Amino acid sequence: MKETFKFEKAFGPVASFSGYVILITGLIVTYFSLTGLILVLFGVFVGFTNSSTTIDYVNKKAKFSNNIFGFIKIGKWLDIKDGMSIGIKKSNKTYRTYSRSNRILDIATKQIKIYLFDLHGNPIIPLKTIDTVNNSGKELEDLNKKLGLTIMKQ
Repeated sequence: MKETFKFEKAFGPVASFSGYVILITGLIVTYFSLTGLILVLFGVFVGFTNSSTTIDYVNKKAKFSNNIFGFIKIGKWLDIKDGMSIGIKKSNKTYRTYSRSNRILDIATKQIKIYLFDLHGNPIIPLKTIDTVNNSGKELEDLNKKLGLTIMKQ
């Protein structure tokens, strides 16, 4: 059984929204000229490119992939071995964008992710994103039962 968990957009939320606008503009321009297809391609690339992790529970493998155009998965499968562990890692990201009038738009995101750690305790790949702190223990235990790994204490 395979399960896929999506993460954030590759270019951030502001560039992703810009990609949607360029895509719509390209569709309108394509009505008048076929050169609008270049805008459509660029808009789809910027707007829909994201990252995800696919976990194969039967074969004990995980694949972190960058999804070009949202559906072309580029990544390698990683075998999950017995000495590996999983744990929770918190991250605070801030996306900053400047307007033409030099105004700053900051978008702060706080995320909790379940990571796969190697034998030495170094994070390898993110496995899943969790919405709330209250839900993190349950999600970690659920993933632990499916993969049969130890939980890393932090």
